[in-house]
Amino acid sequence: MTTQSSAPTPRTGSSAEQSSIVKVVFASLIGTAVEWYDFFLYGSAAALVFGTLFFPESDPVNATLLAFATYAVGFAARPLGGIVFGHFGDRVGRKKMLVVSLMTMGIATFAIGLLPTYATVGVLAPILLIVCRLLQGFAVGGEWGGAVLMAAEHGDEQRRGYWTSWPQAGVPLGNLLATGVLFVLAAFQSDAAFEAWGWRIPFLLSAVLVLIGLYVRLQLEESPVYQEAKAEIAGKKEAQSHMPLVEVVRTYPKEVFIAMGMRMAENISYYIFTVISITFITTYAGTEDDKGLILQALLIGSAVHFVVIPLIGALSDRIGRRPLYLAGAVGVAVWTFPFFNLVATREESKILLAVVVGLLLHALMYAPQAAFFSELFGTSVRYTGASVGYQLASIVAGGLAPFIAVKLLGTVEESNTTAVGIYVAVAGAISVIATLAAKETKASSLRHDRVVRDAHV
Repeated sequence: MTTQSSAPTPRTGSSAEQSSIVKVVFASLIGTAVEWYDFFLYGSAAALVFGTLFFPESDPVNATLLAFATYAVGFAARPLGGIVFGHFGDRVGRKKMLVVSLMTMGIATFAIGLLPTYATVGVLAPILLIVCRLLQGFAVGGEWGGAVLMAAEHGDEQRRGYWTSWPQAGVPLGNLLATGVLFVLAAFQSDAAFEAWGWRIPFLLSAVLVLIGLYVRLQLEESPVYQEAKAEIAGKKEAQSHMPLVEVVRTYPKEVFIAMGMRMAENISYYIFTVISITFITTYAGTEDDKGLILQALLIGSAVHFVVIPLIGALSDRIGRRPLYLAGAVGVAVWTFPFFNLVATREESKILLAVVVGLLLHALMYAPQAAFFSELFGTSVRYTGASVGYQLASIVAGGLAPFIAVKLLGTVEESNTTAVGIYVAVAGAISVIATLAAKETKASSLRHDRVVRDAHV
């Protein structure tokens, strides 16, 4: 295996290769959309009803905080999922782990739709909710790395940013599906009916989406780049001695910290613009009657987000990953301040502007992120390295963002949106520093591996 090189390898451009990458990208997109539908559905439900249903003895703000605390639990489980799925993904293959992660997520989400509430079983209800959330977090922790690596390792170097942006687009597609279902239910159900039983419908519907995702993923072939690396490792060292997590810590520590730092602005801003926007307008700036306004804006914003991510991914193949990422990190840090003022107007056009611009700025980071992180690590530990860097940041970034934002907002009577703006600005500064510390990886070869290079057998 060679050291990392920025020189692109020739492309054959055959129809068979084109058909293969399209199939892989489609499978990654569908599977990722299904998993994130499940994951985001929980966040939306936490903002809308979980506080009342599972923590009814608290006041509205504290109940929401407790619901978001269970939401954060899922993020705490994500690094463990990234380590476990990454370990086996680097040892036995990407495809098998993607199937297992999707099944685990499906079971956990369907189970949430069947949970008894606090009124029925008391404190057991939030405990069961936390268990399901832990399973969700564990599953999604292994999903991202496998999905983007399948696209990265099947695709060509000149268009890797474009191909790997499609699994990234699965995130807004999943959010679009989750928000769309909630929007329809909110439009055709009374608040009482939605709180009584309607909230269960989206969770139970996930079973259908999971079956579709499993069918598509089972048709995939293993990554050729991974198969080459596995054969080379087997030839240079005993297979049992290949410990991806240990090798990542020893060989790629800088890259892990760079990935974590780059995630801060991207991850925190996304949950501010989506999950917290629901809480802000329904609890702080307005009433439950404004729920339809924000859900509609998030529905349109997610659609725009889904469309622009592949376009920005393709742009990163032309001008590089770093310039776009830097623009996005600075952009979300600045936009958060007017964001809350626009949402607080409770005017449809201004709320839509707030959400759409916020998600466009987020896309500048999220679209090139998959290619960027994939290119940081060698093939034999790429699943583990990319997953650990990505998911460790999720604990302190996205996992705590809703909880911290609600605490910073303070009381309903005197909400402090400036404090939330400063919070995102600090995250933006961290991501700018981390991005500047990273090298530009556009069009670099994925056939590099310090672990194999440094092996002494």
